Amino acid sequence: MLSPNSSRRLGQDWKTTGTGGSLQSLKKFKNQDFCRLRASCLSQGLLFEDDTFPAHVSSIGPNLLSEDKLRLIRWKRPPELQRNPHLIVDGVSRFDIMQGEIGDCWMLVALGSLTLQKRFLENILPKDQGFQDDYAGIFHFRFWHFGDWVDVVIDDRLPLLNGRYLSVHPRTSKEFWPSLLEKAYAKFRGSYQNLHGGYISDALVDFTGGVQVRFSLKDPPSDLEEILKAADRSHCLMGCSTSGQLRNIELRNGIVQGHAYTVTGAEKIRYKNGWEHIIRIWNPWGHGEWKGPWSDGSPEWDHVEPTNREALCRKKDDGEFWMSCENFQEHFSWLYICDSTPTFLDFGDQNRTTWSVDRHICRWSPVLTTGRNNYSPAGALSRNPQCFFKVTDYDPKTYNVVISLIQKHADNTLDAQKLKIGFLIFRENATVLKQDFALARDVTNYFILSPGIYAVLPVTSGDEKFEFLLRIFLKNQDYNGEPNYPLSPVLPKDEPRLDQDSSCKTIFLRYTNQGSVIDASQLQQLLNEEVLQDEMASLGGRFSFDSCRSILALMDLNSNGRLTLQEFGRLWRHLTKYMDIFKREDRNHSGFLDVSELKNAIQTAGLSINEQLLRLMVLRYGDATRRIGFSDFICGMLRLETMADAFQNLAEGGPQLSMTAIEWLTLVMYS
Repeated sequence: MLSPNSSRRLGQDWKTTGTGGSLQSLKKFKNQDFCRLRASCLSQGLLFEDDTFPAHVSSIGPNLLSEDKLRLIRWKRPPELQRNPHLIVDGVSRFDIMQGEIGDCWMLVALGSLTLQKRFLENILPKDQGFQDDYAGIFHFRFWHFGDWVDVVIDDRLPLLNGRYLSVHPRTSKEFWPSLLEKAYAKFRGSYQNLHGGYISDALVDFTGGVQVRFSLKDPPSDLEEILKAADRSHCLMGCSTSGQLRNIELRNGIVQGHAYTVTGAEKIRYKNGWEHIIRIWNPWGHGEWKGPWSDGSPEWDHVEPTNREALCRKKDDGEFWMSCENFQEHFSWLYICDSTPTFLDFGDQNRTTWSVDRHICRWSPVLTTGRNNYSPAGALSRNPQCFFKVTDYDPKTYNVVISLIQKHADNTLDAQKLKIGFLIFRENATVLKQDFALARDVTNYFILSPGIYAVLPVTSGDEKFEFLLRIFLKNQDYNGEPNYPLSPVLPKDEPRLDQDSSCKTIFLRYTNQGSVIDASQLQQLLNEEVLQDEMASLGGRFSFDSCRSILALMDLNSNGRLTLQEFGRLWRHLTKYMDIFKREDRNHSGFLDVSELKNAIQTAGLSINEQLLRLMVLRYGDATRRIGFSDFICGMLRLETMADAFQNLAEGGPQLSMTAIEWLTLVMYS
């Protein structure tokens, strides 16, 4: 349950945004406008020189090379290196890339995977630039940063050491998109030095704005092969890495230790009398391949149908090779998969599915710990905001929730990667169900959660405040491009209403079975038969037994589990009032209230409401589409009004109550 203090921060600190940053509302990195700067250079006949990322040692970084080598760095533009340079030659391919002196294989792995997915590549690499038309020595590229797309402007001066590219260099000498994109990413990260060692997961997210999940290949999920095939089928970006204290050491089998690779395909093919799962992998060095089973020219290919063999096997030293899924798990340590939504978890689904996502940006507060690796839920609850979500679709065999937490350091430096971050997942009874912690910028995990309302609590081991981005992906099943709920018919405007003049006593006695009180079961029958005779009210569903038990508890002044005639009369007056309000706000006669209509209804009833309390009510009483039917509306309004009255009574009792009415209602309306 929420604490009063955390309730207050929820209302003040959370910034809830849409599904992702938009390319139509780009942010300008360093406040540089590409079109304006290029136009200025063209009008003056000048080549652009970027003062924010100059052709200077400061852009390289002080620790990437020795002082002697740093003094030998020379910066040259592509027209100085080639007579007729091009940004792109014959399309963009992973085989255009060859890693240079910088240890940025992690970034090139993501870039290599990006070339296979044009829908992402076009976001990163704008088409309005080149060396032929309007050339002014200026280029720009786009990256996703903490929920927004940013446009990064660079000049085209590239660093060379002893006449060789310091950074990535293209396989085709006249093609420069890899080198220029890498320079833009170096500027985005602060320097070329900051590309020397990094995380595949970071680059995948920066290039797509998507969600990535890391899978351990030493302790893989039982459905790893299905995940790989689903990821390949849905065109996800994929990478993998090897372990090893000594980096870039090539073993006799051709695999490089401490190195990153791109996963470029996954196939299940006929082999001899059975089937074989094979994985295609690419080395960003542009050479150096696996020499074991299923490598180029290995005897395993002799037992594959000729058409498959010709389509899959390329006998070329281009850094790309096949290997069995078994060998893949044996020689690699981690697999990374990324997409706009977690489509790679949709394997086995016969129905078309979609994922919805909620994004929340907030400022972190330090959390007290109970030990070296244990976080105190009580301390966390009292210090950090919580985010609520509702699970409706559930299949015990498929993942339906993915939670991604990204930290943003105050000064946006790489120091953020030194902090351990994570999150706790709570159920309604405040039980900690799941927790995940890691020393990384991005902590993401996937779950199978049963229907219900949950809270996510981000925590950190840091002792300073900084921002974080929390994204919650929820799977919606049976999606066919239309809303996953039946459309309500339009009703005539003169539909019957709850009769305010009916004899309350007559109705009450009809359901008491000759007694003087009614219980929850009798109340359920009464409400469904008397109240829901109104066709509009019945569209939102019937009153459940649990709902009636809750209603009874709110109206039961004697706390004996029964309603007397007097208590029922008070309930009946509420019902007639709420029916009038519901009918007035349901302007399209759908039988449901959306969020804005619910807000108006609450205010019409004379009750206080804020956005956080409204969101909690929708989560608690709404359906998967955030609409509230009449029966749920009655339950929510009765509780809201009763708890508001309870607060007023408590507040009149003395000064010991140290919370506002809204804090009190936020506390009790979710429970």
